[in-house]
Amino acid sequence: MVAPIEIRPLLPSDWADIRRIYEEGIASGDATFERSAPPWQQWDASHLAFARFAAQAHGSVLGWAALTGVSDRCVYSGVAEVSVYVAAAARGRGVGRVLLLALIDESERSGIWTLQAGIFPENRASVALHLSCGFREVGRRARLGKLGDAWRDVLLLERRSAVTGI
Repeated sequence: MVAPIEIRPLLPSDWADIRRIYEEGIASGDATFERSAPPWQQWDASHLAFARFAAQAHGSVLGWAALTGVSDRCVYSGVAEVSVYVAAAARGRGVGRVLLLALIDESERSGIWTLQAGIFPENRASVALHLSCGFREVGRRARLGKLGDAWRDVLLLERRSAVTGI
């Protein structure tokens, strides 16, 4: 029997699991340009306080999701970047979907009018997930950065809020 996935607020005490899952994503080579997970204090300071979730089943953290503001300028106060990471052993079970839907719901309750995601095109599962949750591709940033010796493109996807009416 598959345990139901519970979504709850991410807590500082989850950091060991969150960091492990983040590092699995980093190791895949298709999740981020980052080379290592930062210390908790740095991660905490860089993510919005109101939209942080952990997915768990049987008491084990299976994934996490959080939002990052894109700018300190007030005109961008309703724009946030999405991060969704799922443990390698939990992929393909719908964990990413429930996390992303929780972020969307929380973002709309909090007045966010645009969610954006930068995704490597090779990360087909993440692209498909975002598209299935109402994101659309708005562009491709060719050779945006280097990961190791390889230049990588990044797809820019966005989701506009239905609640804020824009």
